Parts: sequence; C-alpha cells; structure tokens
Amino acid sequence: MTQGRPPRIAFYAPLKPPDHDTPSGDRTIARGLMHALAQLGAVELVSRFRSREARGDTTAQAALVAEADRIAKGLIAKGAVWDSWITYHNYYKAPDLIGPRVCAALGIPYHLVEASRAPKRLHGPWADFARRADAASDAAAVIFYFTGRDLPELEKARPETQKLVHLRPFLDRDSLPEGSFRSAGKTLLAVGMLRRGDKLASYRNLAAALHFVKSDGWSLRIVGDGPAGAEVQDLFAPFGKRITFVGALDAAGVATEMSAADVFVWPGVNEAFGMVYIEAQAAGLMVVAEDRVGVRDVVGPAGILTPPDDAKAFGAAIDQAFDKGPQDSVQRRYAQQHLRGAAVETLAGAVQFKEATQ
Repeated sequence: MTQGRPPRIAFYAPLKPPDHDTPSGDRTIARGLMHALAQLGAVELVSRFRSREARGDTTAQAALVAEADRIAKGLIAKGAVWDSWITYHNYYKAPDLIGPRVCAALGIPYHLVEASRAPKRLHGPWADFARRADAASDAAAVIFYFTGRDLPELEKARPETQKLVHLRPFLDRDSLPEGSFRSAGKTLLAVGMLRRGDKLASYRNLAAALHFVKSDGWSLRIVGDGPAGAEVQDLFAPFGKRITFVGALDAAGVATEMSAADVFVWPGVNEAFGMVYIEAQAAGLMVVAEDRVGVRDVVGPAGILTPPDDAKAFGAAIDQAFDKGPQDSVQRRYAQQHLRGAAVETLAGAVQFKEATQ
C-alpha cells in the first residue's frame, strides 16, 4: 500500500456531488461515504461533474461524454496522486464516465458503491449510457451494494475477479440519537417531499390506509414540502385536525420530530431502500412500510411490512404498532448495524489500494 503517509482516496458521485445545494438522499449518502472513508485515508472529491441525463436525449448524452473526456484527461495529467478511487451511484441515467478511464490510465484500484445494471436499457434512448454504466461496473475491482435489489443482475454479469460486498446503508453518526427510547404513544410521523410521482403515490397509499385505523386518539405529522402540496393536503383533508403539515425541515428539525413521535409511517413506493427508515429506527420509532424490494432490507425486525397497495393491511399494521409499543432492545440492536462504525469496518475490509512504488 502506501509508505509513510495515509492512503489518498479519490471520491466521485456522478449523480449529485456531496456538496450540492439541493438536499436529497443521494447527497446524504455521498456525504456519509466521504466521512466513513476519511477513517481509512485522506479523501478528495475529485470532480463535481454531473453525468445525469434523465430525458433520453442522445445529443445531450454525447455532450456529457465529451465534457467527461475533457475532465478525465485533466485528472490523468495530474498523475497517480491517489491510491484508490471510489465512485458512488453508477446507473444508466448517470454513468461514471470518468473513473474507469482515470483508474485504467494510472493503475488505481476502482470501486463502486451502489451500481445497477439495466439490460432492458441497452436498447432505446439510453442505450449508450447503459453500456457505459455497465462498462464502469465491469471495471470495478469491488462493488459495494446496499440491498439485494440490484444483486441478481450484478451477480449475473460479475467479472471473475470482481468482489461484491454488502455495505449496509448507514447513518452518518457513531451513536444512536439521545432520547431514542420512549413510552408508547399514538403520534404518527411521515417524512417525504410533497411532489408528484412515487412520493405522491406513497402519500395516497398512506391516506387510504388511515381510513382503516381503528385506534382512537392518533395524530399524524407530515414533514416535507413541494409542488404537490395542495394535492397531498386534499388527500388528508378528511381527517381534519388529526393531521399537521409541518413543512420542510433541516436534519436537526427532522430529528426533533422523530424524538417526539411514536410510529413512522411511509409506504415507500419505489424507494431504493429509504435512509429515512434507518433514521426513524435509530430514533427508536416503530416503522410501518410496504413490503417492497429494497425497503424490506432496511426495515428491521421491529418494523411491520404490509403487502404493497393494500390500504386495509397498512391500517391494521398501524393499530398493531400501537399495540406492540416500543421495541427498544430490538431497535438498538438493529440500528447499531447501520451506524458509521459498521460501515467503516466493511469498507476497511474490502477497499483496495495501489501498491507503493519505490
């Protein structure tokens, strides 16, 4: 490895850099990864270039490839100043167009965290980007995967020398929040952007489920904001004063809400896995979610999963969560698998470094 100095780690996130202005789960995970990797060596964000092309515009994709080519040449010209390279989130709409080329030219071990292969995208408007995403996956010495959602395709196409390593999604902290353990109550909490698409679908499922809750005295606080705010408010209007729309909050504000709630409710329509579930369980909340690929991998044994799009079952699960009350010992044991220390241990056991040269 390196001699007389800590290893130097190049970090890159083609979907969204960790210092981007807009909050998101991707930004949170990228930041957490950089903090975890910093315990293995000196981490440098090598580029803020975003390769994401969401419309299937081949002209735009070609322009992004050309820009990435320019950036890669500049990084190669700097020489082998890194001992390892880690890219977070490589997929057909945002492939890593830089890392594989730089690592091949400079002899640096290349790693991916959260990579997916999409064979059906190898034809159509994203065909070139899908091939480039697959090429990046092929080049990786190690691919760290968060859940079993992408594992079948990764295993199917895995080069013989490539390692697939399970890195559990983790909170960017080393201990559980204070006040994680509480007495039973009936305050529900949902946290999610108020926007159309999958988020609105989750709110629609949640509103439908509340009609089947039989317990008395419950209330729901909704944290989030967005362009579909009026539609979401209409969904919950039948429940009157039981519903409180809190608005958008920063991380500290969300933590405060979690410390005061009892049950976290979020269907999770098409969630990759949902960091918010981990945050809720680390705060000692019971979790009710739909049994979906990815979500089931992070909702622990104290959570309750229901069949997708089954409002009656979800409502009954909320009643069950009230009856079960806090599951502190289970929550603690589960949450500790998803803290930064566990992630550092996994990364330290699998990240490869360039051999030192004399």
